[in-house]
Amino acid sequence: MLVSFDQKEYQKLNDKSYQLEKRRLQIELLKLQEDVIKNKRRICIVLEGRDTAGKSSAYKFFTQYLIPKNFKYVNLGIPTKWESSHWFQRWKKVIPKKGEIAFLDRSWYTRALTEPVMGYCSEKQYRDFMNRVIPWEQNLIDDGVEIIKFYFSLSQDQQKRRMKARKHSELKYWKLSPNDERIVTKWDAFTLYKEQMFEKTSPDLSPWIAINANNKMIARLTALRFLLNQTDYEEKKLLKPLTWSKNINNYKVLLEGVEFNNLDYEQYKVLSKYMDDE
Repeated sequence: MLVSFDQKEYQKLNDKSYQLEKRRLQIELLKLQEDVIKNKRRICIVLEGRDTAGKSSAYKFFTQYLIPKNFKYVNLGIPTKWESSHWFQRWKKVIPKKGEIAFLDRSWYTRALTEPVMGYCSEKQYRDFMNRVIPWEQNLIDDGVEIIKFYFSLSQDQQKRRMKARKHSELKYWKLSPNDERIVTKWDAFTLYKEQMFEKTSPDLSPWIAINANNKMIARLTALRFLLNQTDYEEKKLLKPLTWSKNINNYKVLLEGVEFNNLDYEQYKVLSKYMDDE
């Protein structure tokens, strides 16, 4: 069961309304974290997607006001030879402890996506992973781990724009590795493996939540909104849909640290494709 979650009410947010909604959601997220601490819950939030989809900026957005000692950021990087052949043991070590939220900037699903596309794992390793991953997740859930799997989806044109912006940015050029440039050329292969992943690893117990990430600002709000709607916690406030004026003016975009103010919506739509992660 693949869940596509798209908050259409966010499409015309300007900076002021974005900040108001961001604050509203982050207050609720802090309530959730306090409930996790109090009741010794374990929440594991998976952030997957293509390069430049906004996984890292989503993590920063989620955790901006959380209590630091009760969440952790996980980005394991390149596996060792032992880790590559003991895949689930590698990831079992980063599963959240009681009273903790873990944010995984890429996860065990690297073996369903990047690794087979780039030839970093064998066909046997890939098949073994696909056969074992859902029973493995079921065991985690039975042990009390709450798993939320987000997939940040963006268009090929949008990825090319972001890659180009990184390459020519004096502040973010280091984010673009030779490996990133290689995987961009394998768009179709990545799409094939992504669709296989959705088909075979999205059961009711741990479905994939697809977030439209062509606009990072909207994607962050949408993902957090989904998490709060789907998760129980004490003093939870019903997040009623907000109605934004269709005539909102004064949009703002931050590009390379420079603010462009007083934009109309059409100007904002063009420039926001290149905006900073925040």
